[in-house]
Amino acid sequence: MSSRNEADKQLEKWKLQNEVLEKIGFATNSAGIPIVNAKTSLTIGKNGRIPLQDWQLIEHLSHFNRERIPERVVHAKGAGAFGYFECTKELSAYTVSKVFEAVDKRTSIAVRFSVVAGNLGSADTVRDPRGFALKFYTDEGIWDLVGNNTPIFFMRDPILFPMFIHSQKRNPVTNLRDWDAFWDYISLTPMSVHQSCEMCIFGPFANVTFLEFNVNKNLSKSTKKA
Repeated sequence: MSSRNEADKQLEKWKLQNEVLEKIGFATNSAGIPIVNAKTSLTIGKNGRIPLQDWQLIEHLSHFNRERIPERVVHAKGAGAFGYFECTKELSAYTVSKVFEAVDKRTSIAVRFSVVAGNLGSADTVRDPRGFALKFYTDEGIWDLVGNNTPIFFMRDPILFPMFIHSQKRNPVTNLRDWDAFWDYISLTPMSVHQSCEMCIFGPFANVTFLEFNVNKNLSKSTKKA
């Protein structure tokens, strides 16, 4: 039964409005080459053995082995909603982005709030930074905007990020949170102390203020940076 909620159908509508390529009436491999027969392996003779040179079979099985989508490394637990962004002030003097080209122009969006370290079964009430992601379905394509509710972070060098996340995850031997690993990282990385103190004020999703976003560069009509 189709949904009565228009928000449930906005992605399908956007796809129909922006579909450029015609639907292909046959199966293809990962390189786009048509597959004549997807139900039979190549054999040596009528009832012979299947050779390894049957690339179609090998590709098909390799996709099958990898079709389980793993859990996100971070921001696995979250909640989202669909809606729209409405421009209240015309900004064409500062950017050529069509999202801001006219007053009252609406752009469909998807928004997701998340906790950072926990897995899919974790609680929403843990002391953890909150993630915030916006996906704008614009006339020019998809524009992603992501951020955190913290003005600082646990490191300044991105090479430390995997080490920090490993300290937040469950111990692979005990399957429990390893607080020794957490405090080892904090104590051995002085730049993380400020963020650790900031975490003391983090709580549930209510009253969350997002302070840190990815940097975007917009161009004005005169090709100057805005």
